[in-house]
This record gives sequence, C-alpha cells and structure tokens, in this order.
Amino acid sequence: MDSTPFHHDVEQQSSTATSSMAQKPSNSQHHAGRKKVLIVGAGAAGMSTAHHLSQHPDKYDITLIDAVDYCGGQAFSCPLDKDRHGASWFNQGVQGGSYIFHHTLTMFARQGYHADPVNLQVSFGKDKTFWTNVFPTDLLARHQREIKRLHFALKVMRWFEIFFALIPMKLFFKLWFFSEEFTNTVALPMVALFLGTGNEAPNVPSIMLERLCTSPTYGMWYPYDPTSIATNHPPMVVFPNFSEFYETWRKDLISRGVTVRLSTELAAILHRSRSSGVVVSLKQRTPAPDHHNPIGDDRDAPTFEEHYDELVLCCLADTAKRLLSSTSSWRERKVLGSAKFSDDITITHTDSAYMKKYYQNFYSESLAVRTLGGQDQSSRCDFAATNFRPMYYIKMYDQDRSKLEMCFDASNYQPQFPDKVPFEDHVFQTIFLNKDRDGHLWSDGEIDESKIIRKDWWHQLCHSYTHYLFVVPWMMFLQGQRRVRYAASWTLVNAHEVAIMAGIAAAVDLGAEYPEDLEHDKFAFLSFWLYYLLAYGKWYRRRYTAAAAKSKRAGEESDRAKQGKSWASGLYGSVYSGPGVTREERTTWREEMKVGRSTGNLAQGNTQGRSQP
Repeated sequence: MDSTPFHHDVEQQSSTATSSMAQKPSNSQHHAGRKKVLIVGAGAAGMSTAHHLSQHPDKYDITLIDAVDYCGGQAFSCPLDKDRHGASWFNQGVQGGSYIFHHTLTMFARQGYHADPVNLQVSFGKDKTFWTNVFPTDLLARHQREIKRLHFALKVMRWFEIFFALIPMKLFFKLWFFSEEFTNTVALPMVALFLGTGNEAPNVPSIMLERLCTSPTYGMWYPYDPTSIATNHPPMVVFPNFSEFYETWRKDLISRGVTVRLSTELAAILHRSRSSGVVVSLKQRTPAPDHHNPIGDDRDAPTFEEHYDELVLCCLADTAKRLLSSTSSWRERKVLGSAKFSDDITITHTDSAYMKKYYQNFYSESLAVRTLGGQDQSSRCDFAATNFRPMYYIKMYDQDRSKLEMCFDASNYQPQFPDKVPFEDHVFQTIFLNKDRDGHLWSDGEIDESKIIRKDWWHQLCHSYTHYLFVVPWMMFLQGQRRVRYAASWTLVNAHEVAIMAGIAAAVDLGAEYPEDLEHDKFAFLSFWLYYLLAYGKWYRRRYTAAAAKSKRAGEESDRAKQGKSWASGLYGSVYSGPGVTREERTTWREEMKVGRSTGNLAQGNTQGRSQP
C-alpha cells in the first residue's frame, strides 16, 4: 500500500495538531453537572455525535477518540499527479450520494463545503452481456419478455411489500422464473450499484430492488422503463475533498470544546453499569506517516484506564462485540454477532488496458439497438455516440456470473477532474469483493503493478436479508443499555447519510436537540424520525414548532426555520435545495483551477471513433 501522506497543506497542519493529541492525557475533572461522554470512532457517525452534543456545552464534557491519526473513517482523500491526471487529489472510500442526503449536505454547508451534481452513467458487463442506462443494447433486446415480467413483478411487490420485505433476491427471481442470465447480468448489478452490496446482492432483501425502481424519492431507477429498465441518468451528488472537510470539522469541534484524541485506541471496556458509568482501557498508537495506523500494531503499548458516564460506539458491529467482551449480555453478543462482514480491496490505478479488457468503456454501434419493443431509440444512441462516459462499472465473472467486480472511473465521476482527460490517463478504482469466499475469482494480479497508485483494504458490511432479520430490528433493545449506545451506518444500510443520522440519534437520545433548521426541512425530519423510531424504538416529537405554537408565535418563524423549510423541494421535499450542493457540474474543478490544484482540459475533445477523449 502506498504510504504517501494524504494532501498538501491539510496534512502538514494536522500532523502537528494530532501529534500533540497523541500524548497520554490525564483523566481530568469535568465541570459539575456535565455528563462525561466518550465517543469511539471519528468517522461520520462519531463526528456527528460529537457535533450535536457540542451544541450543549453546559451539559456534556465530550471526548472523541480514534485509533488512526485522522478523522473521517472510510472517507478520505489521497494525492495525485496533477500534470498527468488533471487534479491533485481524489476521494477514496466514499464517493458520493443522492439528493435525499439532506443531513450530509447540510453538514457540508455548515463547514463551508459543497457537493457537486452529476448525472450518473453506468456500464454493466461487457460485449454480449453489456447494458447501460445511456443507450439500449442487444442484451436488453434479447430479454424483452423478462423486462416486462419484472415490471409486473415489481408492481405486485409494491402492493404486497410486507410479504417481500425479507425475501432475498435470489429466491424472488426463482419464484418468478427469471433466467440466470437476466438475474445475474441485469437485475443484481442494479442493487449492487446503489447499496454497494457487491457479491451479497443475491442475499439482499428484494424490497430494495422494488424501492429502487418504484419509489419516486429513493428510486435510483425510477421510473422503471418497461422496455429498457432504466433510461434516466440518475441525478446524484459527488462529495468534496474529504480529508479537508473532516479536518475542518475536527477543528470546529475543538473550538466548541470537544476533546479530540487521535492515535488513541479503545483496548477494552472493563466495566459498565447504570449507576457507575463506564470504565475503559485505552492505549496510545504510534502515528503512521500516512495517518492510517495499521490494525494490530502497538500491541505492547501500555494501557491506562478512564471513567465516563456514557459511551457511544461508532465502530463496526464485530468490533463493538469484541470491545464489550466480558461486559456484554447474551442479547448483545447475539445481535452484534449476526452482522456479517467481508474483506474487500480497492486498487486505485491507471491501467487503461485492464479496463479495456474487462469493461465496456465506449459506445459501440455493434452492441447498440436502435429499436426496442417497437420504439425508436435512435436519439439515445446518437447521444451516446459522443457522450457515453461511464462513471460506474460492474464486471461479472465468467466462472460465476452471480459474483461481481466493481469499478469507479474517478476522472469521469469526481468533480475536481477536468471535463476532458484522455482515457489512458484516467484514474480508476477497481474493487475486488469478499476475499475469503470469492478471492479465487479475482483478476487483481492482471493490473499492471507500475500503474497502481494505492491499495486499500475494507471490512465491509454484507447487506444480507439476515441483517434485516437478526440485527436491525433488535438494535432498539441494545441502545442505552448500561450506558452504551451504537451509532454507525451498519445499524441500517451502509451510507454516509445513515452514519450522520445515527450520530444525531445518539446525541438526541443522550438529551441533545435535533437542529431547528433540519426540523423544518420536512424530508430530513421524516428521515430522522423514522430512523430514530427504528433504531431506538422512540417517538421523537418536534420541539421548535411545538414551542412556537405554545408561545402563540406560530406565525413568526426564525431565520433558521425559514432556511430549513426552503431546503426541501421536489416530491415530499426529498430533493435537497440548500447551500450544501452547487447547481453546476464540476464547479469544484473550476474552483480548484483558480488555486492551482487542478489543470485545464488535457484533451481537445473525443478521440476519433470513441465516445470520450
């Protein structure tokens, strides 16, 4: 793995700050009446918990720790050769999301950052098994009957959702007699894309596919096209430089009185009770040059004990189970132990030859069809001939087409890159999934080592139907038990927005308030209200609107209330229209050019005969 430090000024500024935080602290006295809260994990959930608790400095004495030497968890940025690729950095781990991510986008705005809009183009399969949302292909023409059958099946599922909520996709497609080719090359990639479920897509609850195709708010593929499944280019948002965003957020937390201690690992939870709080064992880690302190290092580092009133675990479920150790109950071991994870690797590289061998990167007239289901598709094909630039790819393995390899074209997707970069200089992020079970299928050894920028291993949640049977509905019975709460995306679905909401929910359950502006953003509040009800089994009541009604000032809205109301647009207020996202694609590129961190276009236009430079 490349150990090059992250990104220019931020790293230089943060290294001094984090080195001072890596010193062993004393167990200082907290102000009388303030509750001591330890938050473990400085990713999205942990930062969100600390942020919302810090709105009440008179009530909480907050300490945030992480075993690595940076904030952001799986969301971080890495340096890049600007002259060759057009940008001096790229985001790793977390790429982007949807306009329904109101809490995430609002937090960007609070810290002075923004996401950029993008209309998503995908490329699934290659040659005879290739299809895309940009133009119709021969694969879709061959499966017209099954596409129409899926359209009907989704309608039935919509009517009887409760019966399909936990039926895995592999069983659903067998019950409806879909062919293996259609299931593996058309249906499974649609879910693997949106949720990052990868090789667990066959075990994902079938209701997720239904929502993606029929929900006007959550549906990436809405409305379903009964001839070609997906003809829309889903409007998405792409995130800003995550290392800089989280570093800015860290400094903001410190200014609010939060103690942030990086390179500090929770070794064990020694004692926990309702009456006396939590006693933990901590140890200092040696900061790595790239701030990614390796798991398992510093085994012989001395430990020390600290006492807190409350503990919030913003880490993976299996890590939480291990840390609870002898203090855990049978129920905690059973629920946390039911969350399943796989070990995946992302290889960031510039090997365009590998991409050409295994993925469909350009428009191909021989694979396109100009009539589908009796409808003329020429306009889509003509558009694709000069504008097909895939951002997200999926490859099905020939040995087992139910198993997938995923890839991002960061140059086409992330907003700091120029609009025109030669394909041979693009930055790709290829993801190989589930090493223990499927590693024998991997083709990672075929990527040219000289073109690899870095490798990153991930311990990823498997979104199996069992997760929604044995984990999610039982979390409400674990939250707050003997002073421990859980805030992480795995409590529902692996998304940055869920992590942010999970952090807010933990803070609210400890007594903090849900923000006034978001309470007036009707979609944000509905999303949080549903999450809090599911994860904590509690009904959160509006506070600011209720207080205004009681004081007979219902007609007098605060500025924050007016702002929050204006953020919710579109159907049910689901489309975020606040300051956390720009209106024009690649706004970040134009901003980065002004400060010399991105270049102008590196190509004049498309290479002759292909749909991108």
